[in-house]
Amino acid sequence: MRVTTRSKNLGRALTGLLASFVLSAAPAFAADIERSGGPYVPTPQVVVDQMLRMANVAESDFVVDLGSGDGIIVLTAAKQFKASGMGVDIDPELVKSSNDSARKLGVADRVRFLQQDVFKADLSHASVLTLYLLPEMMLNLRPKIFNELKPGVRVVSHDYHLGDWQPDDQISFEVPEKEAVNGVPKATISLWYVPAKVAGKWEVKVSGGETYEFTLRQRFQNLEGSVAVGGKPVRPRQLTLRGSEFSFALPDGKGMARFSGRVKDDAMDGRVELPGAKVPARWSAVRTAAGVVSIN
Repeated sequence: MRVTTRSKNLGRALTGLLASFVLSAAPAFAADIERSGGPYVPTPQVVVDQMLRMANVAESDFVVDLGSGDGIIVLTAAKQFKASGMGVDIDPELVKSSNDSARKLGVADRVRFLQQDVFKADLSHASVLTLYLLPEMMLNLRPKIFNELKPGVRVVSHDYHLGDWQPDDQISFEVPEKEAVNGVPKATISLWYVPAKVAGKWEVKVSGGETYEFTLRQRFQNLEGSVAVGGKPVRPRQLTLRGSEFSFALPDGKGMARFSGRVKDDAMDGRVELPGAKVPARWSAVRTAAGVVSIN
């Protein structure tokens, strides 16, 4: 994979010897940085394997790798998990080499590599997106990732993160061979589930029961809300959004009504466990007014 950035100031992103080398680079090297977007740094196979496991990649998945470098993530997903996929890199030699590797491995019918600016990449088919990009590029890509990927798509990054868009899961482990690259012999893998956009006003109906007016405010997957029941305010609890899966709880008499369901565009539906009820009831919701999702 490629560790890349549009910025010429790589000093903040690279550490140790690599940073010193880039900052003191000769004009020819600087020109290559401008052309390619940054230095190509291979990803150890142990890191690739952990990224794919963390994303729970399966045969039904389409894996897109931005800054694909030697193509190892997409190639491994295809070979080990029978997935399909696409890699995008600005370097034509790396793209050619990756496509050659796909043919040699017998997976060229399921994967391809494109020479392209990652900001112009088509993410519409992705069910998994993988990244090993420098911090500034990660932040610059954040709006594209949030707005273009479908709810529920798994985003997995090696080492670098998406700023204050906090991951849903994260692990770190020892990788001794990385010490020669950045002086730190470990890797950190972060996982995000692209959240559905639920900000706005909703009318929630419980089958055979109450009707609620629900207002949701959203920043990435983090939610705040208020509920009106018969004109009276009730504070929702345990608001959770993971991809298209949405759950919350409301005080109901002597207990809590626990709602769980799925979001699809301007509608929701699911089931609610009511205090004292032996069988869950059904609930549904329609959005009556759109809200703005904050990602800045």
